[in-house]
Amino acid sequence: MGAIDLPKSPNVYHPEKPSAVGSRNSLAQENRDQQKEVDQLLHEETNKVIHHINSRLPKEVLERLDVMGGLKEKVYNYFNQNYQNMFNRYIVTTEDEMVKKVRNFIDKEEMKSLARYTPKEIAALLDEVGGADKFNTGEIEKSMVNMFGHLQGHIQRGVNELENLTNSLLRQKTDVGAFIRGENAYSVVKCAFKDNTYKPKTVADVKLSVNILDSELISPIFHYQVTVEYLIKDLIAKHIIDTIDKDIEAFKDQLVDEGKEELNDSEIIFERMKKVRDHTDDDSENAKSKRYSIVAKELMDRINNLRAEIDPTTFDQLNIRENLKKIIDIENIRNRGYNTAVNSITSILDTSKMGYQYIENLKNARLLYIREYEDTDTAHLPDERYQIRLQYYDNAQLIEERKAYDVQITSFETEVQHLWDVLQMMYDDSKFLKRITDFNDLAKVMKSKIRKRVKEKTGDPLYEDIAKVWDEIAFVKPAETDVESLNCTYIYEKDKVKNRLILMRDKLKSMYSYQYPIQRRVVEDRLEFLEKEFQRFDYMINPYHIQPGLLLDVDICSIKRKKATLDGMANVLNEFLHGVSKGFQDAAFASFSRRRSTVREDIAQSFAPTPLEEGADTGASAGYLAMLNAEPSAPALPEGTGVSAPRKRGGRPKGVVDAAPKKTGQKRGPKPRSKDEGGIREL
Repeated sequence: MGAIDLPKSPNVYHPEKPSAVGSRNSLAQENRDQQKEVDQLLHEETNKVIHHINSRLPKEVLERLDVMGGLKEKVYNYFNQNYQNMFNRYIVTTEDEMVKKVRNFIDKEEMKSLARYTPKEIAALLDEVGGADKFNTGEIEKSMVNMFGHLQGHIQRGVNELENLTNSLLRQKTDVGAFIRGENAYSVVKCAFKDNTYKPKTVADVKLSVNILDSELISPIFHYQVTVEYLIKDLIAKHIIDTIDKDIEAFKDQLVDEGKEELNDSEIIFERMKKVRDHTDDDSENAKSKRYSIVAKELMDRINNLRAEIDPTTFDQLNIRENLKKIIDIENIRNRGYNTAVNSITSILDTSKMGYQYIENLKNARLLYIREYEDTDTAHLPDERYQIRLQYYDNAQLIEERKAYDVQITSFETEVQHLWDVLQMMYDDSKFLKRITDFNDLAKVMKSKIRKRVKEKTGDPLYEDIAKVWDEIAFVKPAETDVESLNCTYIYEKDKVKNRLILMRDKLKSMYSYQYPIQRRVVEDRLEFLEKEFQRFDYMINPYHIQPGLLLDVDICSIKRKKATLDGMANVLNEFLHGVSKGFQDAAFASFSRRRSTVREDIAQSFAPTPLEEGADTGASAGYLAMLNAEPSAPALPEGTGVSAPRKRGGRPKGVVDAAPKKTGQKRGPKPRSKDEGGIREL
């Protein structure tokens, strides 16, 4: 039975509304006939009064009172007008109040029983130990909360580990899906699995970068150098948004009370935009502006350009500026977001048995380094290790990072092109006294013949006269739009550099074969250096695709068959994202209804056999037993087997899918062809 939302008294008073104070109607009566109950009550009380009068008065007096007519009707009307109105309203109000109290009691009990890891016995125990009137139980409650918090964390980590291991077992491989769960996959900027340089067969290197946006952080993070004015404006903006949300909720309740249609998601956004002008404006010079309705313009001017630290020569504890800064510092608005993120990642590492020997917390730069081992030389480190870099980026930092990225990619192009030119000159010098070495030499020899015998007859231009657009290293790059110019991927430039490096190494082999002169050794050293550095650069994150917020960069080295660090870090990252990020929810998917034909049931992987598979196994085993028990002279075929009749061509209509299950017990191997159908004949 669905729950009935009864309005709580004394908020509602009405003589007719169900469940209101003083009402003659009640929601708790459900389908009872109220008028029938009232008539029964009135008849009973009236008959009692008439019987009492008949038993007390003499017979001659009763005849004069006309008991059978007027007196009974008067008594009935009296009860109907007074007793019913008073007693019935009292009963209705009592009924409703009782239902409400029972409803509230049930809600409390359900909340106690449904709360995760908080059994109702613990709440009863705390209440019996002592309440607020006896002594303070705050410390006991805190210890119980800590105990259950640790218990919940251990259980959650165990469940996550079991889920990851189960998924990897079902997939029979290790990939990004086994490393980070689906609800956090949207925050991944880059994740790459590659073989280790020193031990490519047994060890794998994993690179994971996660970007948590400012809007997704539960506790916002600010740089240490941010001004006090910026912090106060951020608080005011948050207060304005909260006020607008309250106004929207009140407006939605008003529409519901008026019986109108509720607002959809787009209309809610438009209503929020309309109400922004009611709380602020762009007039920053006017002291009476709406933007200064919460904090006066005079106070905002006093804290202009005031940062985290004040010059000791101008510091005065009684100034308004210093006291405003002290209020902000007491709330620790500047540091609490970053400190929360650091505490979260370190505590999760400790409880997940992922210890570390090196940590460097650059607080003012909002940068954290954590390494499992202090040494950075990969040649002397174990095969199971990890390194974490946690940094907060604002928009100004990202702009400078993008500029440096542009310069670096241009530098690689310049260096590789220079090496390409040097190798090309070496190749040209090696063709000295050789008439034909490659296709270009052959084309020069045949140039005059092609001009005389082919081009002069057809009138087509010579190959040398045609503009050559394709450089035979990478395909022609399309023209850039605003999307590509503002969000540079550099995929084309990176592929071109990689192809040049590969072509240069192949050209060296073709030029020198098994000879190693000084020229080859010098070029190979330079080529190996550029390849190594470019791989490091390509392994980095493209800052054009990072948004302002928290960046978590993890480098893991793990043994392929063991995967201990990989599995442990997967649980750490998922728990960290759950504790720091709010995530997001797409309202479009919440209101979207998928068609039945597109719902797939095979996505949920399970160890349990399907009913179809069980039936198939049973049929195959039964057919095999029947074949063994049959007489030798007349061998029996398994159940469900037989020679099918030849099909006619075009017998099946177009567009029809044969979804019938396959018959069990069929023989494997090639099947004989039928001359009639020209296709496959089944047994």
